[in-house]
Amino acid sequence: MTKEMPMNDRSDPDDVVLSPHERLALSRMEAELSADRRLTRRMGHPTNRRPRRPVSRSWLPLSTAALLSASVSLVVLGVRTSDPAVLWCFAALWPLTLLQGFRLLCRATREGARRERRGTPWQ
Repeated sequence: MTKEMPMNDRSDPDDVVLSPHERLALSRMEAELSADRRLTRRMGHPTNRRPRRPVSRSWLPLSTAALLSASVSLVVLGVRTSDPAVLWCFAALWPLTLLQGFRLLCRATREGARRERRGTPWQ
C-alpha cells in the first residue's frame, strides 16, 4: 500500500499562508532574481520594457517608399551617366532601403494574425 498525502482543501494555489521566515526568504529570492537583468530580459518581464512613445504607423511604409524611389532614381541616373559619385550614393542608400523593406515585411507577417481586428497590416 502506498501512503497518500492529504489533499489541500484550498482551490486557489495563491491562497497559501506563509510564515514570516518563509516570506522573508521568498522576498530575498525575488530581489535576487529581479536584479539579474539578463534573466529579466530573457523572461520578457513587462517591467523590463522601456515605455515607447506612440508613433504613427504610417512612417515605416512612407519612408520605405521614399527610400525605394530615391534608390531607383539613383541607380537609373548612375547607369545613364556613369558618374561614380551617384553610384556611391546609390551604394550607400540601397542597404538602408533593404533594411526598411525587411522591417516592413516583418511587421506585415507579425501582424498577420491580427489583421481581421485592425484591417490591413499596412495601416
